[in-house]
Amino acid sequence: MDQSKQKPKRLLALDVLRGITVAGMILVNNPGSWGSIYAPLRHAEWHGLTPTDLVFPFFMFIMGVSTYFSLRKYEFKLTADCLFKIVKRTILIFLIGIFLAWFGLFFRGVMTDVTLWDAVFNFNHIRILGVMPRLALCYGAGAIIALLCGKRGLPWAVAGLLVIYSLLLIFGNGFAFADTNIIAIVDNKVLGPDHMYTDIVGGERLKFDPEGLLSTLPSIAHMLIGFICGGLIMKTRDNNMRINSLFIIGTILTFAGFLLDYGMPINKKIWSPTFVLTTCGLASSFLGLLIWIIDIKGHARWSRFFEVFGINPLFLFCLSGILATVIGLVKFPYAAAEAGVISIKNWVYQMFLMPICCDDATLASLIFALLFVLLNWCVGYVLYKKKIYIKI
Repeated sequence: MDQSKQKPKRLLALDVLRGITVAGMILVNNPGSWGSIYAPLRHAEWHGLTPTDLVFPFFMFIMGVSTYFSLRKYEFKLTADCLFKIVKRTILIFLIGIFLAWFGLFFRGVMTDVTLWDAVFNFNHIRILGVMPRLALCYGAGAIIALLCGKRGLPWAVAGLLVIYSLLLIFGNGFAFADTNIIAIVDNKVLGPDHMYTDIVGGERLKFDPEGLLSTLPSIAHMLIGFICGGLIMKTRDNNMRINSLFIIGTILTFAGFLLDYGMPINKKIWSPTFVLTTCGLASSFLGLLIWIIDIKGHARWSRFFEVFGINPLFLFCLSGILATVIGLVKFPYAAAEAGVISIKNWVYQMFLMPICCDDATLASLIFALLFVLLNWCVGYVLYKKKIYIKI
């Protein structure tokens, strides 16, 4: 049998890294109070990099690796069946993102005096782009570019996207948090201010979407770097050679990103090219480390928690968004509350966790986030035990 046609042994480390990123996204998105968060669990206000800023790009990198695996069965040819699958999945993920944005507006309307009709058709301020729409656009565009360019042309496509975006930032005031920033200008013109995220930096408010349209360009390059690393993994079945390749490319990208930071700051909100290089480098090295720990050394017992998130990642992330909306808006009568009613979230955080934590708001906020992650994990564990894989 041709060795190249053999089905490779599944790497548990991939599922674990995917699970770590999903658990991390749920954790940082759901504190007990946004005013009480430990510094490592905050995004950098503008330039800079925190542990929280690594979570989403790590998931984007793994999506690129997984896309390489999924396209192998089409022999990396853009056939009609392959294109249909890519387009269908892109539209599905994008629409799920729109649904999550709509659900928040709908549920908030239902819990107030808004009529059911107005709540259902409340599209005037729906955010068009976000985490799920960005994943959709990067998957769709990235997969098609990868198939069209081939293995030899792909590095040039990545370099081209990053160079073009760098020039746009340099000549379009792209490193400033201002309405003259080319990213803000394009997003406001195309998406409209009513359908964008409102960001605050240094007390200044601005319609600036961290998952905007123009900044999707470097995100596509980000996904393609993951795709290339997927190819490096699949070139051999020897895990030692795999981690050597991952560590080498990880080291090169990380050093390149940090060195170029002096002239082109690392910035998640504009998804700067240095942010792409640095986070992809760190993700590659981290994946190599996990392969060494889990798949080579066999220390896998600790990873079961994250594996649960890793096998149904997008479903559990979407579920967390829905649950967060429900527990944050559903209220019940409570005499001790100022308004006589209190939301489920505030009751858990203020009335239950705060006394336990001796009124340490930041600690209580962290424990709430951890409990929320555990709640979603319980749902995922049921699916895991029943071997139910919800593919999105």
